[in-house]
Amino acid sequence: MTRKKSAVPALELPEVNFSEDDDIRYLHLGTEWIQGSMFLDRPFDIELEYVQRMFAWLLFFPAAEVKGAHAMQLGLGAGTITKFCYKKLKMTCTAVELNPGVVHACRGWFRLPPDDERLRVVLADASLEIQKDEWRGTVDALQVDLYDDEAAAPVLDSLDFYRLCRELLSPQGCMTVNLFGRSSSYAESLQKIAAAFGEDAIWAFKPTREGNAIVLAQRTPSRPSRDALAQAASAIHDQWGWPATKWLQVFKPLIR
Repeated sequence: MTRKKSAVPALELPEVNFSEDDDIRYLHLGTEWIQGSMFLDRPFDIELEYVQRMFAWLLFFPAAEVKGAHAMQLGLGAGTITKFCYKKLKMTCTAVELNPGVVHACRGWFRLPPDDERLRVVLADASLEIQKDEWRGTVDALQVDLYDDEAAAPVLDSLDFYRLCRELLSPQGCMTVNLFGRSSSYAESLQKIAAAFGEDAIWAFKPTREGNAIVLAQRTPSRPSRDALAQAASAIHDQWGWPATKWLQVFKPLIR
């Protein structure tokens, strides 16, 4: 891996830089930890396995209703999730990011399109932004991936935070959250999410090899049949090439 350049200081927030390895560009916040990635020749595809799993809500959401639905990302990273929702799924997208350097990097290095009628990047503290009435009940897919430069634990991981996340969701909406972290306690985080959403609303993946554990929480709990989930997984695999049919081996409801 070869570092190319670093810039974009933002007040006292971490500097933003990137590195490249063959055909992949990686985003960093001044450390070796990868905060996102992009295929240089396919900038709107998804390279990292855990990021693909952040779209597990597609297993539950009616395929015909995805286009035009509202996706919100807390934490922009390299813009991967936002770009995919916007370009590939044709959703209305809102991304909330604290660091202006990250926004600048995404627009300059990671092919994030400019704001328009379907895309809005909000420069704000996510813990404050999600308390605004304008977002309540409007989000169909909430994807939470909030880490600092050390990637030690989720920046926002309280019961109150997850309760606010639930209030953002539409009746059929889902939240997916990345619980990767060297010092974070998966069990404690899962307990907080279950307390906010209800244990019957929680589904969870086994961790990836890199240690990313993706948890999904539904606003309205449901238990699709195995056949229905298999059909949805097959459709995801056929359309995007992701190993979604294998997800069902490592993705289970908290309460069966």
